[in-house]
Amino acid sequence: MRHVNVIVTLALFFISAAMAAQEPPKPAGDQPRVNVYRYKQYVGKGLRPSIYCDEKDVVRVQSGRYVVLALAPGKHTFRSNDQQSQIEVDLKPGQEYYIRVDIAAGMWKGHGRLTLVQPEQGAGELKQMKPIDAGMIKDKEFVAADFVPTK
Repeated sequence: MRHVNVIVTLALFFISAAMAAQEPPKPAGDQPRVNVYRYKQYVGKGLRPSIYCDEKDVVRVQSGRYVVLALAPGKHTFRSNDQQSQIEVDLKPGQEYYIRVDIAAGMWKGHGRLTLVQPEQGAGELKQMKPIDAGMIKDKEFVAADFVPTK
């Protein structure tokens, strides 16, 4: 009976260690984090809309992928290819934000449209995504230091 308890204890230890390894590390400071992601969809799969933060081209988002941005607290403006559709967010220290990129139909081709989503919804949807490819990052200054893109 004692051997069974030892085996069960070891199994629980390894399971909890594996689950902890799957969680992305949190930054040590109070820097706000913005998770930008895009659903995996067949329609518009070849499109990679650019994401701009404060009019700087930061990243291009592939279908079914995400990126984590670490920014200074305060007001920031986000937009994609559609310059008429933008989001202004007042980032608070230590908070997580989630922006979903949707593909909207255009005259000649689709373009990205951003939606700020609730943290509960965004965190759940983000679990189904993969990190963006390293080649999609245009300005590394905005990307969180602990974010690891796909090679």
